[in-house]
Amino acid sequence: MSLLLNGFLSVLLVLGLHIGPSQANTSTIPAIAARAWILVDPASGQALAAEKADEQVEPASLTKLMTAYIVFAALRDRGLTLSQVVPVSEKAWRAGGSKMFIELRKPVTVDELITGMIVQSGNDACIALAEVIAGTEENFAQLMNREAQRLGMKNSSFTNASGLPDSKHFSTARDLALLASALIRDFPQEYEKYYRIKEYRYNNITQRNRNRLLWLDPNVDGVKTGHTENAGYCLIASAKRGQRRLLSVVLGTSSDSVRAQEAQKLLNVGFQQWDTVRLYEKSKPVGRLEIWKGASRQLPTGVAQDLSLSVPKGQAERVRAELVSQQPLVAPIAAGQRVGTIRVTLDEKPLAEFPAIAMESVAAAGMFGRAWDSMRLWFK
Repeated sequence: MSLLLNGFLSVLLVLGLHIGPSQANTSTIPAIAARAWILVDPASGQALAAEKADEQVEPASLTKLMTAYIVFAALRDRGLTLSQVVPVSEKAWRAGGSKMFIELRKPVTVDELITGMIVQSGNDACIALAEVIAGTEENFAQLMNREAQRLGMKNSSFTNASGLPDSKHFSTARDLALLASALIRDFPQEYEKYYRIKEYRYNNITQRNRNRLLWLDPNVDGVKTGHTENAGYCLIASAKRGQRRLLSVVLGTSSDSVRAQEAQKLLNVGFQQWDTVRLYEKSKPVGRLEIWKGASRQLPTGVAQDLSLSVPKGQAERVRAELVSQQPLVAPIAAGQRVGTIRVTLDEKPLAEFPAIAMESVAAAGMFGRAWDSMRLWFK
């Protein structure tokens, strides 16, 4: 059916799908002993519950998630290889804080540096990786900020690769959840390989991963801890139970044990109070849209990736999904081009929106077909 919207003719297709997400009522969440926190479904990007999630804080070593993201991208783009030997600068060697203890003139590979950065939280490893990618840590920080903007991290700024304190170096719980979700989504093999490692030995020194939940919960497979005097004890933790993954961010807790306890509490509540339901598969059409001036009259429309949403228990039947496309939709249309929006509501209240894309290309019609549709549009 059709309706008039803001002066344009829009098509609203009711899909009859009774699934979808809902924002949590924070009254159902137990008290969390952290300065700021958020619980998210990384598959859909939903924030299930949060407190002070947009408050700018010092991210400490959670910064290393952005460093890892850029390193993994360089490996993907073949700018680096895992076996590549990296020269150790004096700046990297002298790095303060947590270290993996690399040494001047001692060969170290990209793979070793990545492991030392993630498991041992090595600031020296971060600097060495930053320098091999960008020449200097300062140049690397520019890459970090550029990537943050691309990922939609609106309240973050980076000045170094390790998370050492700086007044211009900050982030938020929401932005850090966005970053961790992107890392898991975009680099699943690297995430699986490195972030579940419990300890690592380098230069005859064995250090344990500071993420206590790797020992306490077999479903937890990452991601990163952080601590400075100003930041307090911080933890981003992710757990997968069956096909469901949830991610919690707790910032500014009072101790190592408290950050693990509060992160675990959020994950448990998430798994207990929500179900994750698949909305659409990327290979299957969501619906068909009318095309004007095209070689075809109908356009199969779908999604770029599998879509799933977290649904509060007992509310699935009250959710609806709709495909909305601004009309007229005029050929030519390229496969993959965004042609509409999938809107999900609960009790007629907006919950989420996802882009709908063309599943195939539609070429422009011949001269007569275009002229005929132009006349039809004029009357319509």
